[in-house]
Amino acid sequence: MLWALGSPRRLSPTARDAIESPSSEVFASAVSVWEIAIKTATGKLRAPDDLIRRADDADFRPLAIEWQHGTAAGALPLHHRDPFDRMLVAQAQVEGLTLVTSDPKIGRYAVAVLPAS
Repeated sequence: MLWALGSPRRLSPTARDAIESPSSEVFASAVSVWEIAIKTATGKLRAPDDLIRRADDADFRPLAIEWQHGTAAGALPLHHRDPFDRMLVAQAQVEGLTLVTSDPKIGRYAVAVLPAS
């Protein structure tokens, strides 16, 4: 999300083209915004203050965390211990979405992945 909105050249050409395509419906999970806010508050990450406005301007659709997502995240094998990433995997599985990520561990799950870099 941060790369797409602030540093799109960091994305692979395939990921960038998919995100920027007018025919693509791009979702941004509440869990991503939550993780960005936590890491920004603790000084581990720099993010723009107007992140939500940028996401809105880019026509990103918000993806809320639903009960089914929580159940699916809890049932995932422990390939990855990061609860934020596990939720993203669960959301992608439940909603039938492709997850854009640079984390190779995500590919161990039964989820469609588009390499971010």
